[in-house]
Amino acid sequence: MELYQDIFLPLTLTFTEICENRYHNCETGGSYFMISRSLGPEFGGAVGLCFYLGTTFAGAMYILGAIEILLVYIVPEASIFKGDGSSMLNNMRVYGSICLLLMSLLVFVGVKYVNKLASIFLACVIVSIISIYIGALVSAFHPPDFTVCMLGNRTINGHDVKNQCRKTFMESINKTAERSVSNITADYENSTGEVTHEPALVEKPTKLWGHFCLSQALNATCDEYFNANNFSEIQAIPGLASGIISENLWSSYLSKGDVVEKSSLGSSHAAHPASIERPYVFADITTSFTLLVGIFFPSVTGIMAGSNRSGDLKDAQRSIPIGTILAILTTSLVYLSSVGLFGACIDGVVLRDKFGDSIENKLVVGTLAWPTPWVIVIGSFFSTCGAGLQSLTGAPRLLQAIAKDNIIPFLRVFGHGKANGEPTWALLLTALIAELGILIASLDLVAPILTMFFLMCYLFVNLACALQTLLRTPNWRPRFSYYHWTLSFLGMTICLALMFISSWYYAIVAMVIAGMIYKYIEYHGAEKEWGDGIRGLSLSAARYALLRLEEGPPHTKNWRPQLLVLLKLDEDAHVKSPHLLTFASQLKAGKGLTIVGTVVSGNFLHSFGEALAAEQTLKNLMDKERVKGFCQCIVAQKAREGISHMIQSSGLGGMKPNTVVMGWPHAWRQSEDPQSWKTFINTVRVTTAAHLALLVPKNISLFPSNSEPCAEGYIDVWWIVHDGGMLMLLPFLLRQHKVWRKCGMRIFTVAQMEDNSIQMKKDLATFLYHLRIEAEVEVVEMHDSDISAYTYERTLMMEQRSQMLRQMRLSKSDREREAQLVKDRNSMLRLTSIGSDDDDDTDGGERDRAASGGSSEHHRRVQMTWTKEKTSHYRATHSGCSTPEGFRDMLSIRPDHSNVRRMHTAVKLNEVIVNKSHDARLVLLNMPGPPKNTEGDENYMEFLEVLTEGLERVLLVRGGGSEVITIYS
Repeated sequence: MELYQDIFLPLTLTFTEICENRYHNCETGGSYFMISRSLGPEFGGAVGLCFYLGTTFAGAMYILGAIEILLVYIVPEASIFKGDGSSMLNNMRVYGSICLLLMSLLVFVGVKYVNKLASIFLACVIVSIISIYIGALVSAFHPPDFTVCMLGNRTINGHDVKNQCRKTFMESINKTAERSVSNITADYENSTGEVTHEPALVEKPTKLWGHFCLSQALNATCDEYFNANNFSEIQAIPGLASGIISENLWSSYLSKGDVVEKSSLGSSHAAHPASIERPYVFADITTSFTLLVGIFFPSVTGIMAGSNRSGDLKDAQRSIPIGTILAILTTSLVYLSSVGLFGACIDGVVLRDKFGDSIENKLVVGTLAWPTPWVIVIGSFFSTCGAGLQSLTGAPRLLQAIAKDNIIPFLRVFGHGKANGEPTWALLLTALIAELGILIASLDLVAPILTMFFLMCYLFVNLACALQTLLRTPNWRPRFSYYHWTLSFLGMTICLALMFISSWYYAIVAMVIAGMIYKYIEYHGAEKEWGDGIRGLSLSAARYALLRLEEGPPHTKNWRPQLLVLLKLDEDAHVKSPHLLTFASQLKAGKGLTIVGTVVSGNFLHSFGEALAAEQTLKNLMDKERVKGFCQCIVAQKAREGISHMIQSSGLGGMKPNTVVMGWPHAWRQSEDPQSWKTFINTVRVTTAAHLALLVPKNISLFPSNSEPCAEGYIDVWWIVHDGGMLMLLPFLLRQHKVWRKCGMRIFTVAQMEDNSIQMKKDLATFLYHLRIEAEVEVVEMHDSDISAYTYERTLMMEQRSQMLRQMRLSKSDREREAQLVKDRNSMLRLTSIGSDDDDDTDGGERDRAASGGSSEHHRRVQMTWTKEKTSHYRATHSGCSTPEGFRDMLSIRPDHSNVRRMHTAVKLNEVIVNKSHDARLVLLNMPGPPKNTEGDENYMEFLEVLTEGLERVLLVRGGGSEVITIYS
């Protein structure tokens, strides 16, 4: 009876307003088609498969219901296994499997036969509904004689009553016969003295007496509750005019083992709790509102079952909304009125008697119906059969639609079928899954499973409607005038709540299954672009986030490397140094912004195809290296111009690269084309001008791949120039990756002979402690002449060390203010061209600083530039360099002396680095800037070659001029 609405499904083929709105011709797949096109293939596939499983298990549940009606009410003698409990389940398994096979064969022959049977099923159900309404009205005048036996207020099992709902009964005894049998002389004399043989009445215990007493003797010891209460009979169906609805109006849930009681009857409760050995009617499970929702909900899930055959509709735009609204109104009216009639006509003890034990398993609704119970029995049987056929018809079509979309590769075979499109293979799989539900056999176990799948489907239908409205999608143009997104949001919330209210563990299992399917489609499924709402939501969220990033410059604590990886392609459009992207993936560990770019030489109008091919090559390499990011290919006449344009234009808003990664030009000495290494130097100049950090891995082919973790070793950092902490942060980031995880970290810093090396080591160790970076510290002493040509700056000058120690002693509030100062300095801090020919501008900077009253004190301390005394000392030892102009003239007039001086520095530093770091897995080294005069570019390349000679893996690092790490985090 609770399956009425399922008979309407073949006629209405209901769907939802969203399908009518978005698609002129709704394809087969129903709710899956709508969800996948609204929320994307991942959500659509996950929910679609869950809805498919729910529909399939619903078919199994309907078949089990039909078999239960058949064996309990129609042909009880057909049971193969006799007995109760497991025997009934075994009967349902056998007959359910046979019924499933017959229904599957009918669906396989053709859905047209199912549609023809639908009219018969519909007629039977309509007659059943009408008979119930007539019977309820008749009961107001002539209630059916249908009684329930009660002891006190406790319900007695009708199988033990045998029409004797009392403790004892009077039995007549023939005295003559009794005398002859028992030789008892108890003749009865009447007033005339004549001996008569009229029967005498003797009180005897009923069968119920034996269930409550130790023996059948009238003086036996009996149950206390039995002695204190009497038997009575009540009407199971007192009728519409009895006023029983006032008693049934309120809930009365039972716990497992409780006796079904009638609260309005008087009883003595002085006795002990009811024993399971007595013939009471007990509750087999603990009931609650949530449990009943979980069991009853599948019977009202037919509103969208017909949508699985939406492809058969002639005019989807017209049929879908009309069919949906009429189906909802019809089924709601039938359900609510039926519930009201049952509560007004039937006693509560019968309604709470799950298996009908108190009425000897008779069909109480059939007794209420007019004119005969067989109307209800036949109608219920055909209703469940029809619903089962509809599930076996719709579920394979839903699976076929999923398979045809090819979003789940291993389901591809189920997209094929007969020549007319019938889903043969999908029907076979559906029958096998339904057989699993039939083997479970218990409706109470099967119902909550499919409840979760249906609720999840409805949840995402509401989510799709609400999302499309909130995003104001241009193609969201619903014709239904009375829709508002709050209704969808409310429906989504109720569905989610019902999932956990009904059964929280089943809800979690359903979500885990859907999540696994979602992830499988995301990683292994075919990529589909259906213009889904999730993409629109992502665009809105990205826009909001980008606007938020534009509100101010980033704080030092929020700095992270946003990489622009420059790759070069050969003549065959193959990447020359793929290990460069491998290194980038290790540095980023798949997080943050990564843009992989390349430059295609030529004219954009003629080389557009080559640019697309190059971009696809980069995407394939990124997929291989599992790098999440974006590709950018620029067509330019010259490579250096293309790189310059890429550095200027990459990114959007606050999501712009702050670090450039490019390869070292190998064999640049032997190259016939000097543009290769000149492009490299030009890129260094461009990154410096753009205030971007620069990473140049040298000998990149020797760097480990992602499948070759480094053994235990060290990552050595040669911190010669203060670069905002870039050299400190990079090893920490690398060690987050599995390849570098086992490597330790060593930091080497250079001190001059007059510096206090011991104190410098202590200060640096303290600094690293506050940075929470574990590393070994070593100070290397070198002569001033050995490093003067490498840089004009000193690392950790005494005044800066003092400032650092003072900051460590600040209070909490002072630290917060100092942290803000660090942030403010980032907007002003710029790294000068280290080691270049224009480094002699130091004196001019000193004069400017003196003129401004020392306002740049913090800036100069961060930069750690030379003091005025150091500058004067250097100029005194180099005649003709008393002014910046004179120094530049000296460099241009006497280049040989400058080159010798630089080579001397490179050789000395290289000796120290190789001596200390020859066994290191990776060496990080400050990269000096190129000379301002381009005529010295070749000497600059020679200087870098000599500086890194003898080192296996080197990473040249040039800071971007801003602090990237701070102790205030």
